[in-house]
Amino acid sequence: MHEITRRILAGDVRGAARAITCIENDYPERDLILKELFPHTGRAKLIGITGTPGAGKSSLVDCLIGYLRSLDLKIGVVAVDPTSPFTGGALLGDRVRMQSHALDKGVFIRSMGTRGSLGGLSTNTRDAVRVLDAYGCDVVLIETVGVGQSELDVMSIADTTAVVLNPGGGDTIQAFKAGIMEIADLFVINKADLPGTEKLQIEVEQMLDLAKHDAPWRPPIVRTISTDGQGMAELWSEVMRHQEFLQETGEVQTRRSRHLQEEVLDIVRDRLFQRLLTNIQHGRHADELNRVAAREEDPYSAAERIISQWWGQTT
Repeated sequence: MHEITRRILAGDVRGAARAITCIENDYPERDLILKELFPHTGRAKLIGITGTPGAGKSSLVDCLIGYLRSLDLKIGVVAVDPTSPFTGGALLGDRVRMQSHALDKGVFIRSMGTRGSLGGLSTNTRDAVRVLDAYGCDVVLIETVGVGQSELDVMSIADTTAVVLNPGGGDTIQAFKAGIMEIADLFVINKADLPGTEKLQIEVEQMLDLAKHDAPWRPPIVRTISTDGQGMAELWSEVMRHQEFLQETGEVQTRRSRHLQEEVLDIVRDRLFQRLLTNIQHGRHADELNRVAAREEDPYSAAERIISQWWGQTT
């Protein structure tokens, strides 16, 4: 067993931090550590926190951490921040917002840059969550970037996904387009002390009447004011009610099995693509690319020929 694996399973915080660094930077020991950790995962409750920018997700997570620590739960947080397309860097502002828990040994917070990934998460988020699961966290909170309608990747990791809204955040129907309604297991109206809260809740209820009228689970709506800690007990109560629903119906196992199958396909896709890029960087398939660049051939035919050539090599 790798030394870092042993340290994580022993509850060593530096070992967990080192493992996530290995994952982010694709160090050679990355795969070995993840393979060794896998049998020790699957115990943590995985909670996704998503929603539009400015809804107060980070403040909500910060407040929720405090409430969960009062229940004596060990908490892991993976907070994803957008990466600059120019410098490749990220502000990692969530780490700044959650400073009140920095010295709490029962809380592990890791900010990660998206590094160009769409869908609201970093490509390494799933692996970082797995490290925190093996590290012994009872609950792992996964906070997404806040990019809006395309922010759906969290549903392929979390057991329960909370969509955070706030009064005055714009057209509710616009916010619900492109799958955001489908991924929500519960809705959180944050900043519920602001005008428009009642109107927003009515609009969400109306949308639920249309989209979830015959669904086995109707997402509840919770009001919170994260600046003064209001609504955290109610929020966690609804999360636990959804977790109980998943257990009673067997949906938790169905979801996790589906997530693992999707993960295998994601890994295959990413590694095949990386091998193809390596081939191209070594000058292979230059003929096809040059012919397309000179408009002597269409991109579709060239792509089909590259795939057929490369697939023959892999088989």
